[in-house]
Amino acid sequence: MSSIKVDKGAQLRLLDLQAVDSALAQLQYKRRNLPEHAEIATLRSARSAAAADLVAADTVVTDLEVDQARAEADLQPVRDRLSRNQRRIADGTIPDPKALGSMVEEVEHLKRRIGDLEDAELEIMEQLEAAIDRRERLRDRIAELDGRLESTTARRDQAVAEIDSTVAERRTERAQLAPEIPADLMALYDKIGATHGGVGAAELRQRRCTGCQLELNVAELRMFASAAEDDVLRCEECSRILVRTASSGL
Repeated sequence: MSSIKVDKGAQLRLLDLQAVDSALAQLQYKRRNLPEHAEIATLRSARSAAAADLVAADTVVTDLEVDQARAEADLQPVRDRLSRNQRRIADGTIPDPKALGSMVEEVEHLKRRIGDLEDAELEIMEQLEAAIDRRERLRDRIAELDGRLESTTARRDQAVAEIDSTVAERRTERAQLAPEIPADLMALYDKIGATHGGVGAAELRQRRCTGCQLELNVAELRMFASAAEDDVLRCEECSRILVRTASSGL
């Protein structure tokens, strides 16, 4: 039992204040733990990874484009030489049989060389096509993630706005209730609530503390039943302020 004495009506108003404070705590918990928060974090992480992959994919495409240009540059002079040699062989401007034979051999060598270079270029082109396809898929993935982020953020913001509106209403209600509670009782309530998860007062209902949910023993019941109406009771187990009501069972 506390040494504080407070009018019964004020004690009952303390239960109303506790109900408001509990509602505020629940609202703040709900605000912090909206499922959209976790979803947004997951989407942001996925987008960050996709963006990093896109940078790497862009680099691969750029490098392969350079390789393709280099391969084409390597091919062109060989093709030009082959074309020149084939024209000279065809127009009969090489009278020396030995020189003609050497040029025919060179033509065959150039053809093989061109074949090798074209194979190398084709391989690069295939790699480039695959790299471009991967880059486009990553761009699509980022666009999809951006869309989901936008819609999820809007949904989160709407939920937060609704909670904040309710919080504002509860705080207004609290501001109206608080002046009805004596300062010494309010100070005790705040002190207990600070160490008991924000619950500083509980109803004594059917001989049970609704704060810790423990039933009072016989000695406690006898003591509380004989207490004056304005005595402020304390739960012997959890130390919360116990407020008597018509349902206390005393």
